[in-house]
Amino acid sequence: MIERITTKNLVCTIVLILSALIPANAKAADAREIDISANVALEQFQKEVKGANQFLEKANGYLIFPKVVKAGLGIGGEYGEGVLRIGGKTVAYYSTAAASIGLQLGVQKKSVIIVFLTKEALSKFSRSEGWEVGVDGSVALIKVGAGGSIDTTNIKEPIVAFVFGQKGLMYNLTLEGSKFTKLDK
Repeated sequence: MIERITTKNLVCTIVLILSALIPANAKAADAREIDISANVALEQFQKEVKGANQFLEKANGYLIFPKVVKAGLGIGGEYGEGVLRIGGKTVAYYSTAAASIGLQLGVQKKSVIIVFLTKEALSKFSRSEGWEVGVDGSVALIKVGAGGSIDTTNIKEPIVAFVFGQKGLMYNLTLEGSKFTKLDK
């Protein structure tokens, strides 16, 4: 009984926080809007990180989430919509969502690119109904500052992620527990 109340309270709090951030007239983005936003985020990534073009060309596929919004006050949640691209072409649309409890305060917008460096990792992801970081596979978070470069000799993981374009203040940078779900667009 206590566990149900706690879970219910967590869900209600996350819904309240996120609903406060989203305007009443907001709607889910359509495929065209997501593609345009993904193109802008990809351009920003390629501009900020030396070697990004060559790195993405070697990838088997990559997810681009142009805007992931995270909000929290002890209990937090995040959500974003993006595209899966293979060979530079959009093949599917996905959402990312996560909930968390712990030391966190604030609101943050960020862009995320998740790169599949092996065919096996991409295939496992593509076949899943809902793929969760830390459960269905691990993702190495690569930290590259503005003007930094990608050193591919040090990247040994089959799936890596880049977080960039952060706006707002939020203590807590992780993808652990993020769930990716295919969207019908």
